[in-house]
Amino acid sequence: MVSRRLILSSFGLGALGAALPAHGAGTGTLVNVELRGALDAAAHGVRPGGENRKNRAFAKLLRDASARNLPIFLPPGDYVISNIELPDNTRLTGVPGATRIVYGGDGHLFKSRNAINVTFENLVIDGGNRWLDDSVEGLLHLSLASEVVIDNCEIKGSSKSAIYLERCGGRIERSRVSGAAEYGVYAIESTGLSVSDNTVFECANGGILVHRWTKDADGTIVSRNRISKIAAAKGGTGEYGNGINVFRADNVLVTNNILTDCAFSAIRSNAGSNVQIASNTCLNCGETAIYSEFGFEGAIVSSNLIDGAANGILIVNFNEGGRLATVTGNVVRNLRSEGPYVHDGAGFGFGIAVEADTVVSGNTVENAPRFGLMLGWGPYMRGLVVNGNLVRGAPVGCAVSVVEGAGSAMISGNLFEDTPQGAIAGYRWNERTTGELADGREQFAHITIERNRSG
Repeated sequence: MVSRRLILSSFGLGALGAALPAHGAGTGTLVNVELRGALDAAAHGVRPGGENRKNRAFAKLLRDASARNLPIFLPPGDYVISNIELPDNTRLTGVPGATRIVYGGDGHLFKSRNAINVTFENLVIDGGNRWLDDSVEGLLHLSLASEVVIDNCEIKGSSKSAIYLERCGGRIERSRVSGAAEYGVYAIESTGLSVSDNTVFECANGGILVHRWTKDADGTIVSRNRISKIAAAKGGTGEYGNGINVFRADNVLVTNNILTDCAFSAIRSNAGSNVQIASNTCLNCGETAIYSEFGFEGAIVSSNLIDGAANGILIVNFNEGGRLATVTGNVVRNLRSEGPYVHDGAGFGFGIAVEADTVVSGNTVENAPRFGLMLGWGPYMRGLVVNGNLVRGAPVGCAVSVVEGAGSAMISGNLFEDTPQGAIAGYRWNERTTGELADGREQFAHITIERNRSG
């Protein structure tokens, strides 16, 4: 049994030493410090090892610690437990990589409702891919907690989602989440949540989800995460398979994440107003790398790097109220003409597509198999300003809608290189109906084209 003095960090009880990351456990040296006032699980009859589950003893330990408002230290070893209801003021900590909580099956692992403060720190939580019952949506299922802290943990092998938070605030940070049969982190109706500095990988239907049942302010921050190998086991046309997915949640910040090998989008915001998607790296996406779509007002998409996708950036669905954005300073390259399903609309193979009340400026698009820029879709075009962009290596540099009823667009000061079928051309839906528009010989009242250069 390890002494209570061997602990790497605690919960606001003073500086107790730097925690090792979960995936690096065992390579460092434990710091000899004291977790003042903590309950040692071993001293209260909860010890690792053995085949017998410790559900009753573990539940009693949690109740005792909650009543005394004390954290619990779990020494290294495996703790096989099931069906644990978390009381308020649950604070569990262990030794990174060495303290393992293993789900024993036959129900759920951890569940809480109205437990205001819940903290997991320095733990491995292993679901073993065992069945979870209908009372939970994840290995960790927490609802109505104002302060959830999941720090420096490894959570793996859930037969549903790894972490499910409903109407919770707090933070998930410095943790590894993998092998979830649904989603890595599913946060719904959040109240001041941040998800940062985590590694999320090999999840079957999504990485980090920020959702709401009804459209409203949310304010979740998703930053500096590494997300990779996200599949879409349920199929669909974008509901699943996204690295970061925002749905009906307003005022969400998605910044400085690295996303690789997502079956659909790296970042997909559906009906999320005032979303900021900035400084992310999106590599090898199966469909559109960055999406802001349907029922949104206000989106900033800036300084992102996209390398490998079917489409680069889409700001679309004006017909459903999607409008008002800036798309600036992005690099989009190496796109493909085929996606994960048969598209019945505009299709795939274009760099940046926008529809309404949007500024597109200072972007670089290279190697797009169809269009570098796509402006409008049929009559769904209004108030577009497109200037100072570089497009090279696309059959058509910029496709713009010339359908009756399409609104205004200003295309100025752009540079188009290696666009053999034209720098700027007019389209009626998917059909090209004009020659080269950049030379000014063919004009449309709703489009201003000036000072562009092609070569």
